[in-house]
Amino acid sequence: MKLSDLQTPCLILDKTRLARNCSRMSARAAELGVALRPHMKTGKSAEIAKLATAGQPGGVTVSTLAEAEYLFEHGFPDILYAVCIPPSKLDRAAALTAKGADLKILIDSLEAAEAIAAHPGRHSVMIEVDCGEHRTGVDHDKALLLEIALILADAERATLAGVMTHAGHSYRGRTPDDMRAVAATERDSAVAAAEALRAEGLACPIVSVGSTPTALYADHLEGVTEMRPGVYTLGDLFQAGIGSHGIEDIASSVVASVISHNRGRGTLMLDAGGIALSKDRSTEALGESGDMGFGLLADLETGTPLDGLTIRGTHQEHGEVAVGDPALYDKLPIGAKVRVLPNHVCMTVAAYEGYEVFAEGSDEIVAHWKRRNGW
Repeated sequence: MKLSDLQTPCLILDKTRLARNCSRMSARAAELGVALRPHMKTGKSAEIAKLATAGQPGGVTVSTLAEAEYLFEHGFPDILYAVCIPPSKLDRAAALTAKGADLKILIDSLEAAEAIAAHPGRHSVMIEVDCGEHRTGVDHDKALLLEIALILADAERATLAGVMTHAGHSYRGRTPDDMRAVAATERDSAVAAAEALRAEGLACPIVSVGSTPTALYADHLEGVTEMRPGVYTLGDLFQAGIGSHGIEDIASSVVASVISHNRGRGTLMLDAGGIALSKDRSTEALGESGDMGFGLLADLETGTPLDGLTIRGTHQEHGEVAVGDPALYDKLPIGAKVRVLPNHVCMTVAAYEGYEVFAEGSDEIVAHWKRRNGW
């Protein structure tokens, strides 16, 4: 099967670009002297995890227990579940640990620590520290950090594995200096938390940080043991817009077909709408020159952007493209297929059960890689 044979909308993956992205980040981890624990919330695929962990210790990060179970079944025992866990999920986490997984769960509250201490299962636990994103994590409260840690230290079946933080607010940076500043705060917050625990005689073997921008722009990661970037594997328009990579590095995109022309309105329609592309408008924050609507059209065979064409409106199954030059109707006749490069790839790929895989420079589909969606 060729790219042009695919039923649309369809999710495709350029394994050459993927491998190149993974190699670059592995080299960056080596340069910084830390382990790379790639976040699989973007790819959700064992095949992608194999490429992302090549040459690394093999640990992965996940955002759901479904991902954790799936990756454990596919040979990845060292897993960090990087979302604060509620007590209702402790049975499921303990069951995975009982099967042999080295699963590390995350908390930021006394209530969660007490639930873990009282739970009959075994748990390896990390404490989340807020370094400025203000989503979850202990917020500059050393007393709370120590209280949580001491509950875990006194628990019979729990182990304190370390601390982690996530600089999601790095996405708001627009210059290298912005990124470096956030990366420094991320690093310093995690290292300070680890030092506070160690000063009380508590072990803190893992000091974990991570986002794609901070991994790329950090001046150094002294005191950190691992980093957890994730979106770099597939790439997207927002990351390209803030300089994390180039548009030519975007490895996954959606194939869509032209289904309608309306010359009077100066538009054409694709069969990829809000569900196929997501309605994430992250590039809107980059200003008029960086705003890519709901996705950027690119040539089906090469992935080269097409005349700056973007999807400016979506319905459930329709994507509307404004056509400035009437000659484009001849270049994109009814039935023509294009790639749509995603704004926020994590959200776009979530609609699909798997990837149709090809190599850069070829139009042959060589594999189907499954994803593990759900929770």
